[in-house]
Amino acid sequence: MYVQVLPEYGLVVDPMVGIVTTMGESYAPILEQVGLLETVADDLVNMLSGEGALAASFPGREKALVVAGGVTSFWYGIAIGLFIAGIIAFQLIRTG
Repeated sequence: MYVQVLPEYGLVVDPMVGIVTTMGESYAPILEQVGLLETVADDLVNMLSGEGALAASFPGREKALVVAGGVTSFWYGIAIGLFIAGIIAFQLIRTG
């Protein structure tokens, strides 16, 4: 069901979506995809803060990104610290 806006140009209003379109074409599937893309874009931005529930995650995992970031930083810190300590120990052994 459409409401005619400008019949000479074939423009109608789709009352289910509420936008002007051409006769016989509906933008409802496109708007659903745009809504999904907006959700994904919001998730990408929310991942930067590490807080909140993401759309594709399971319930109860609101702080998962914060914990994962902390664990990753911890292991990178240990790896870099051991590398620097190894260089210092090698220099002390070599000069001593």
